[in-house]
Amino acid sequence: MVKAKKFILDKSFAGAPKEDNFKLVEEQLGELKKGEILVEAIWISVDPYIRPYSNHVPAGTTVMGSQIAKVISSNNENFAEGQLVFCSTGWKTHSIINPSLLEKDIMPRFYALPNFGNLSSSLGLGVLGMPGNTALFGFLNICDPKPGETVVISAAAGAVGSHVGQIAKDLGCYVIGFAGSDDKVKWLKETLKFDAAFNYKTKDVTAALLEAAPQGVDCYFDNVGGEFSSAVIYRMNNSGRVSVCGSISSYNANTKELPKVPMLQPAIVFKQLKIEGFIVSRWGDKWMSGIERNLNLIKEGKLIYPEHITAGFENLPQAFMGMLKGENIGKALVKV
Repeated sequence: MVKAKKFILDKSFAGAPKEDNFKLVEEQLGELKKGEILVEAIWISVDPYIRPYSNHVPAGTTVMGSQIAKVISSNNENFAEGQLVFCSTGWKTHSIINPSLLEKDIMPRFYALPNFGNLSSSLGLGVLGMPGNTALFGFLNICDPKPGETVVISAAAGAVGSHVGQIAKDLGCYVIGFAGSDDKVKWLKETLKFDAAFNYKTKDVTAALLEAAPQGVDCYFDNVGGEFSSAVIYRMNNSGRVSVCGSISSYNANTKELPKVPMLQPAIVFKQLKIEGFIVSRWGDKWMSGIERNLNLIKEGKLIYPEHITAGFENLPQAFMGMLKGENIGKALVKV
């Protein structure tokens, strides 16, 4: 018998998440049934999607999220004690899982962690997991970038944005990133070798694009939405492509009073733009091939993948709130 800790959504979010939205509770786990395994969390991911998706679950629900965990007891012949797995069991220290009930979902919610060699298992929540596949498939399949084209990325210092930028650079694109601090801008230019980068809090977006890309923008990977994205879209070239990954600027807004932005139809129509949103589960059948492609990019020295690590299960809410405020460069994680 194992006593597990977990965070529940004690009350629904109203605006930016606060500490009193979360409650740490304990639960007693039962004996393993045939086919089940008991896992213990090692790494837990905090991701922007948790904020909008949590609007659709009732109070008292375990906070959603994914983790890298270790099998500590098994009643399943396919999984041995000590084995590492990826699982979407939420903010919990321990979970009982029946893999046969989870592994057939459209997006993998459970799988044995592939062999990363000498790399940290934490990468299974970042560059070699959902964020990495989001960047790879969402950018290449929707933007269809060509060498020499100009690519703009918002939230460019985050786990997904920084990955997209490096793929674009490897393809021979001219890459412009926007981030929320001077330190992030410096990192994008000096470490990731972006061709240009700007702090959107201190530099007008349109002025920045006129300066860095007077010829216009061919591809835009959109993580933030709002007025920022409207400004970028009005600087797009004919037949430009926009991959809409997220809308961070509106996640804390009242869903009944979303912020208004400039009308986009004139730009979309007269420049014949393609604007397409996506959820990475679209490529669930290619999940492992995406991980393998990103692992090869790491082995070839083409991917830098910083991690922003918070220590301690009890600090999950603080890590989550900090991530939404943009305190991280790269992937935000909690080491349990």
